[in-house]
Amino acid sequence: MEGILVIDFSQYLSAPSASLRLADLGACVIKIEQPNTGDRCRSLYFSNLVMNDESSMFHAINRNKLSYQADMKNQTEREKVYKLIQQADVLIHNFRPGVVERLGIDYNTITSIQPDIVYAELSGYGKEGVWKDKPGLDLLIQSISGLTQLNGNEGDGPVPIGLGVVDILSGAHLCQGILACLFRKTSGGQGGRVEVSMLESALEYQFESVTAYFCDGGEPTVRPKTNSAHAYLGAPYGVYPTNNGFIALAMGQIPVLGELLGCPSLKKYPQPASWFTQRDEIKEILSDHLKTKNTQDWLDVLEPADIWCAEVMDWKTLFDTEAFKMLNMIQEVTMRDGYRFKTTRCPIQINGEWLTSECGTPKLGENTEEIKKKFSL
Repeated sequence: MEGILVIDFSQYLSAPSASLRLADLGACVIKIEQPNTGDRCRSLYFSNLVMNDESSMFHAINRNKLSYQADMKNQTEREKVYKLIQQADVLIHNFRPGVVERLGIDYNTITSIQPDIVYAELSGYGKEGVWKDKPGLDLLIQSISGLTQLNGNEGDGPVPIGLGVVDILSGAHLCQGILACLFRKTSGGQGGRVEVSMLESALEYQFESVTAYFCDGGEPTVRPKTNSAHAYLGAPYGVYPTNNGFIALAMGQIPVLGELLGCPSLKKYPQPASWFTQRDEIKEILSDHLKTKNTQDWLDVLEPADIWCAEVMDWKTLFDTEAFKMLNMIQEVTMRDGYRFKTTRCPIQINGEWLTSECGTPKLGENTEEIKKKFSL
């Protein structure tokens, strides 16, 4: 994507994850940030870890970008940004309805400046309807979308996923739409408008479960009583304690497991239907039996038999494995002031090469003057 210019007004985590991917793919991404505070994510902490006076979350999601500081309420500064947009291929924002009009970056205004631009916007709940002004926060949308009803065991109550999964999903969907419109632009000269809402992304994420809900008459979701890893799948699908850790078992034939594990009680369930209708009692038998040996003992039996299973690892255990080291998944990046930190690289490989960049996170407005010079602002 070298030669593609992206003007990024987005903040926090969702839409900036889309511009991060575009930057990893080679695009020049310029963050337009307001004076003094900049992207609100600079001071949004998901832990008490401070990295070079700013949030670790901001550093993780905004490496490999440039920062241009501009007060969009100031007409002179706004005109300079408009001049930059005239040279751009993509504009991204994730403001609530009404904000873009006040800032002068609404769709009609921007397309009058740059008619063939790819205009991408990410919202919490869409631009219309009674929910349009609700805050688009990951936890809130996980809760509204039904996602929290799929995790944990029966009786646990709602269990959210412990990551900004809706933020990242909606950012990925926004990126996909941008790439589609860029293809159209480069092949036919016409840009496009990409609109993604976090709620729709969260619902689409559950396409398997939502499809099942409508096809089985709207029956409520019933999670397993124990060892749950999926609200709908039958036994043995789940995570089980062993004598010294945990093991994950995916789909498999229960009698075969009984034979391999030396657990005769499992042979009483030869019918696949029983693995769903009697999954709780099967899981209870499995759980009790797997506690009798160490994780590796079970893996030594199951893996040669091509049973889908894995040790449950924490990060330290994973990062020490040779398999992880071969991925080179961690890269070190450097800010202009010399501050260095380790973070993940782009997971995409093209023509046998990983997409990496040593460019760290920009300080607020640190690229303003060079951008003015380069783009004749």
